[in-house]
Amino acid sequence: MTSADLVVAGCRELVTCAGPGPKRGRALREIGAVENGWVASSKGVVVFAGTEEEFLARVAPEPDAVTIDARGLTALPGFVDAHTHLPFAGDRAREFGLRIQGWSYQQLAERGMGIQTTVKATRAASLDDLVALTLRRLDRMLLSGTTTVEAKSGYGLNLEDEIKQLEALRDAAALHPVDIVPTFMGAHDIAPEYRDRREGYVRLLVDTVIPAVRERGLAEFFDIFCEPGAFSLEETRTLAAAAKAAGFKVKVHADEFVTLGGAELAAELGAASAEHLIAVSDEGIARLAGSDTAAILLPGVSFFLMMDRKAPARRLIDGGAAVALASDFNPGSSHIHSMPFILQLGVFSLGLTVEEAVNACTANAAYAVGRQATAGSLEEGKLMDLILCDVPDHVSLAYEAGRNPVRTVIKRGRVVVEDGRIGGAR
Repeated sequence: MTSADLVVAGCRELVTCAGPGPKRGRALREIGAVENGWVASSKGVVVFAGTEEEFLARVAPEPDAVTIDARGLTALPGFVDAHTHLPFAGDRAREFGLRIQGWSYQQLAERGMGIQTTVKATRAASLDDLVALTLRRLDRMLLSGTTTVEAKSGYGLNLEDEIKQLEALRDAAALHPVDIVPTFMGAHDIAPEYRDRREGYVRLLVDTVIPAVRERGLAEFFDIFCEPGAFSLEETRTLAAAAKAAGFKVKVHADEFVTLGGAELAAELGAASAEHLIAVSDEGIARLAGSDTAAILLPGVSFFLMMDRKAPARRLIDGGAAVALASDFNPGSSHIHSMPFILQLGVFSLGLTVEEAVNACTANAAYAVGRQATAGSLEEGKLMDLILCDVPDHVSLAYEAGRNPVRTVIKRGRVVVEDGRIGGAR
């Protein structure tokens, strides 16, 4: 018999998202749903997930084990938010008001708003300011069921302030239960000091900032915004080569507004992910499908920017790409922290089935950030990251649109949200 110190008992539906990954094509609809499901863990690691009959035959709870009554609730893995810009200061509410009046994202950027507004505010903020802001945002994410989050810098655009953002992520991670996957994104935009000599900024990143960040061990991934007005294909290639040589894994913001070939380049580079892909080409889809590069779709961007164009999710899935969903939480183009809402947008806006959306927010999202061995599914040997939702089944996660269904969050075998309130999270 297997011992357990935590048991989640009698789930109306248990969604495990188990199975080999990443999930592609028809496999993206396989969520491993179990009626009257039970989950058990020991020391923060799953030791059992299955039926009551199997549980009784295989698991022996310890005398002081905690048992959670999950009758009437749906259990699934904690959400993995695979793309956010978490550590920043200031807001862009004025810019949002102008966009409602018809200004485009690109028009705002041309007038010094957009990313540069946040760069100015973030540079002015202290490390303590950024830590406090990050913790507040992590609380909101946790209440919505996010247990692992990828978080990018990119609002410093110089050595000092990029490091400050990454240090804020490091310090917040030590204080909060949500696991943070840190990404260095000094290639988010051209720094304002280098606006008229962009090649100088690329050299600064290659020669100084990339080595310094790597030496400090502050990030796992390096991300590049490959888009007209940001970084060209050739600049992206140069930056990716330097980042890989320094030991970073690479991510690419690709084909967000313009069909530039960023997806094809991401696949060629062996990037962990190509992200956005609203304007991806048929060739880009084919290249992603034939690669290990995940396709992270961000439906909150099209929603928040009120764009008619959306990522071609169905063509990516049917073509064989490893599709994930993420919030792209940021102050300008997707001020959305809720993964349940992103799951709903995946269904209503991108045309995913609910099953596809669930896997895209969990198992495939974990793959996209290199956490597939520990997160994204409820399987023996993985972290006990589990959420209990006040819905009768997984379909209702989308059907009951517009509300947060998350009632309980368990992180590494510890209850950190109970009855919709954070308890002992930090």
